[in-house]
Parts: sequence; structure tokens; C-alpha cells
Amino acid sequence: MPYGPHTADDRERMLAALGIGGVDELFADIPEPLRASRLDLPDPEPELELAARLQGLAGRNRTDLASFLGAGIYRHWSPPAVDQILLRGEWYTAYTPYQPEISQGTLQSIYEYESLLAELVDLDVVSASHYDGAAATAEAALMTCRATRRERVLVSKAVHPHYRQTLAAYFGGGLQLEEIPLVADGEAAGTTDLAALERLLGDGAPVAGVVAAQPSFLGLLEPMAEIGRLAHAAGALFVSVIEPVSLAVLAPPGAYGADIAAGEGQPLGIAPQYGGPYLGILASTDGLVRQIPGRLVGMTTDVNGRRAYVMTLRAREQDIRRDKAASNICTNQALLALAASVYLATIGPHGLRDVAAQGAARAARLETALAAVGAGRVHRGPYLNEFAVGVPDARAVHRRLLERGVLAGLALADVLPDEPSLSDALLVCATELTTDDEIARFASGLAAELAVHDHTAPTIPTPSGEPVEAAR
Repeated sequence: MPYGPHTADDRERMLAALGIGGVDELFADIPEPLRASRLDLPDPEPELELAARLQGLAGRNRTDLASFLGAGIYRHWSPPAVDQILLRGEWYTAYTPYQPEISQGTLQSIYEYESLLAELVDLDVVSASHYDGAAATAEAALMTCRATRRERVLVSKAVHPHYRQTLAAYFGGGLQLEEIPLVADGEAAGTTDLAALERLLGDGAPVAGVVAAQPSFLGLLEPMAEIGRLAHAAGALFVSVIEPVSLAVLAPPGAYGADIAAGEGQPLGIAPQYGGPYLGILASTDGLVRQIPGRLVGMTTDVNGRRAYVMTLRAREQDIRRDKAASNICTNQALLALAASVYLATIGPHGLRDVAAQGAARAARLETALAAVGAGRVHRGPYLNEFAVGVPDARAVHRRLLERGVLAGLALADVLPDEPSLSDALLVCATELTTDDEIARFASGLAAELAVHDHTAPTIPTPSGEPVEAAR
């Protein structure tokens, strides 16, 4: 039977107080097709038969592919200590730490996470409890509006398209969101168009914030310092959308004047999953501390002088003064924040630098191998470990490479349909887990597909330098 603390009489009294005849009237504004309906579940089965059927469904997942997919979620090796610590019951079942006297462990874990991330992004304040990178980026954009009392935000088209879609949803209530186009050609092709940004900052209503990503969705390195300079010259705040592992070798947001940093924490010890849960990173300068949503944990002392941890600036929370809260969208992502903390503490700054450097080195090998079979880079600018390559009929080639055991990144036409220059392009990625054999497998399979198209069978070099004829 369903659990509910209210009796039928309780519900009748509440409905009478509201002046309605039934609970369904509360949902009258929601179109009928969008309302929840009864689940269409099959009849019960014996446990053994059900287990066998579920095992068959799980067997449809491919785990044998050589994967070159990135696009915001990345494969990295995670020290075994991460999962082992997460499995401990005191962490695995921890809920929101509303009562500090019984939540010191959870509060300390959040404090440690916020301290580690503040060092990584070189900003003063880090908050916790954001669903994912897209939600954190949207909250960052709203912060710029509250802080400047302006209602217009500019976002580069080089920011992840899912992030831009989430921004558009958040701004649907009347705030203005405009996109900054990309440079069409030349050495800077694919990066944020600085001339267009300057024009947009000078035209129309005053701009609250400028949002750009480093590296960009296309893997390119952006001129972040110049973007920030232009934003600040117009009185706007600058939001940097970051990929955390890259910060081991790239300048952190604080170093190039970003006011706010947002991004996805999944690369920090969290395995790629079927859409989540993930970890939204959100950080800012100290001057914006009253605008940052989520949970801030501070270290203090109790009445006996002992170290203690507490949530601070609680008026931000949705459970207190909802009308004054910076955001009413909140969750307890402490388990994933703990994963990031354990990963960073275990692998250390030198280990993180090695992860980023090895990914960049293997991406360079991947670029060489793919270029040798006729799939050169689409853009000329510098990248870290992800880039776009031109492939005729990219969608179809992508599908056929799956049959050869290769997940050839992402067909950009699927996510950027309004960018015709990328209609025949694959976004590919390498990390420290990418092997020479996988690179050779990808290059060989792609060579075979291109040979079918061109009626030739090129000889390709493997990462070891030995030539291999493309398999048909």
C-alpha cells in the first residue's frame, strides 16, 4: 500500500480549505498528455525468469567498443579507493546535512570538496549541490543578472549545445539570452568571434554576463583573457565553463579574470553513466558570495573550542525564506562531491597533470593516424584532447564503424544541425585510457569505410610506425 501520513479526513479538510473538489484540479494547468499516468507494466514474473530477462536486456549494452566519445563526459581511470570509500554506509545513505550536530562527517566532506575545487579553479568560493554542468552554468548566468541587475546574457555558440539549451529554458521567463557566433574561417575558425562579441556588447540592452567555455565544445582553446576583458569593459561579468581535468595544464579561471566558473565534475572519479547522476561545479569570487546558490560549508569552533562544520548563509536555501533564496533548485550531491574529493586527494596535483598531459599526447597520435587515412582536422586552432575531423557522410560512417567495434566519437550534425560546416564532421576524443591498439583499430576501420567511398584502400601507419593495409 502507498505510504502517506495524511488520512482521508486530512485530505478532505485541505481540499476544502483550498476550495477545490479534488487533487486533480491542482494540475489543471498542465496539458493532459503531459500528466503522469499509470505505468504500463507487464504481469508479475517468477524471480528467476525476471532475472534472466533483465540479464538479457543488460547484455544488449556494448562494452567491447573502442570509444573515442567525449563531448562533455570523459573516460578516466579512477583509483579503487574512490569506489570503496563511496560504498561505506555512512556516505552511501547520507542525506542533506540540515542538523549540523549529527552531520559533521557529511559537512566536512562537502567542506573538503569546496576547498579542493577552489584551489583547482583559483576562485574564492565554491558551492555544492548542483545537478550537473548544464544546471550549474544556468545558475551562473542567473547570478550575473542578480549581481548586475541586468537582464541580458551572451553565450558563445562554442559552449556545449545541451548547456545552451538549459540556459534557454532557465531564461524563458523573460530574461534575454543571445548567442555569440563562431569565427567562420582562418586560424581562429570554430572559436568565439571576438568582433561579434564586441558588437553585441555595444548594441542593445546592457549585458549582465558573457559565457564562454575552455576548452570549447569543439575541443578548441578559446582566448579567455580577451573575452573577459571585453566583458568587463562593458560592465558585464565573465562566466567560464570549465572541464576540471584540463585545469592541471591550462590556466584556471581565476588567472584570466573570470568572475564565475561552472562545469561538469564527472571527470573527477565519476564513471560515465546513462545520463547521470553527475556533479555540477559552481565557483565565484568572494564579491559574489551572496549570489551563489547551493550549499556553502564553513569551518568554525563549537562552544568548547573544538573544530566544527556548519552550513553558512542559510538564507540561500530553499527550505528557509524561499522568496529570498538564490535558487529553489537544489539537491544533495554530497556522494558525487566526495568522489571528486577522493579522486583529487588520491591522484594529487602531479597525477592530475599526468592525466591531462597523457590525454593530450594520445589525442595527437589520434590526429596523426586519422589524418593519414584522409580524415583531417576541421579547425586549425590549438586543442587539448578533443577535436573535430572531416568525414564524408559522417553519420553513416559513424553507424558502420559501430559494426567494426569502434565508437567514433560524436556525429556533430546530430547536435549542431545549424552549423552546415560541421555536417560532415565527427568530434573525437582521447584520454589516458586510449590505447595505441584502439587508435589503430579506429584508423583502420575508417580507412576501410573511406576506401569503399573512394574505391581505394590506403596504407595507414599505426602509432608504432608500421604500415597496415586497411581491412575491407
